[in-house]
Amino acid sequence: MSVRLENLTADDVRVERERFPRVFSATPRELALRWLVWGSTALILLYGLYHFGFFSQRFIHGFTKLSVMAGQLFPPAGWQYMPQFLHSMAETLAMAFLGTLIGATFAIPLGFLASKNMFPVRVLQFGFRRFSDVLRSADYLIWALIFVRAIGLGPLPGIMAIAIVDTGTLTKLYSEAIENIDRRQIEGIRASGGNWYQVVRFGVLPQVLPVMLSNALYMFESNTRAATILGIVGAGGIGFELSDALRAFEFDRACLIIIMIIIVVYFIDFFSKRIRERFIRGDSFQQGAEESVSLRVGS
Repeated sequence: MSVRLENLTADDVRVERERFPRVFSATPRELALRWLVWGSTALILLYGLYHFGFFSQRFIHGFTKLSVMAGQLFPPAGWQYMPQFLHSMAETLAMAFLGTLIGATFAIPLGFLASKNMFPVRVLQFGFRRFSDVLRSADYLIWALIFVRAIGLGPLPGIMAIAIVDTGTLTKLYSEAIENIDRRQIEGIRASGGNWYQVVRFGVLPQVLPVMLSNALYMFESNTRAATILGIVGAGGIGFELSDALRAFEFDRACLIIIMIIIVVYFIDFFSKRIRERFIRGDSFQQGAEESVSLRVGS
């Protein structure tokens, strides 16, 4: 028998409360523990905000300076430098693309070596997994500073920094994807006499390639933003132009560069999404896109 909420009376609620007391109220111990957790979290948060100066006069005064800077951003200026900005943006995209491509390429064999179900030697498999942890333990900026010190200024340190971090990150993601595949396809290929290469070619790669492609495209999108930051530490690209404009207090020129970065990241996100859908969903995505176009033309 179902009872509608508007038909419930106070007596019905009282009866149900007596039958199921834990549904309507917690025990005193649970209430005390709940208040202790929330109270401790609030105290830690307030102490952290106070300790790092969120309630100081310097922080409050910073909003005034920030409003002045925001007013100096608009209207964007520096249109005469647009050819130089476009060249720097192309350099940033090249850094992100090459770094992602190198990292994704090296991560494929390392992903197989770091997965438990494809590399049975546990000691070596554990070592490859920890090696990927070492590669991604330091941020892009740390690796970029190291390579800028060793090699010098330019895009090459940025490409190497992105490639190293991407190799570690994608190795972890690829190995987890390989470990979560459906083993029935592998067992079927082995039962029919297939060797290790045929198992990987026909049993593993068809399952993990869409995931690998999706992760690599996402890393390319993320690395475009990372390459912008790397330019600030001397790796070239549009980040160097942005850093130069901010150091010179030319905020209107910096605004134009920021707008360019936002537009480029948006288009990369749009096209990477289309590519992911095309390769993951296959012919169904292509057919749906063609039907959508035909409907627009017909209307």
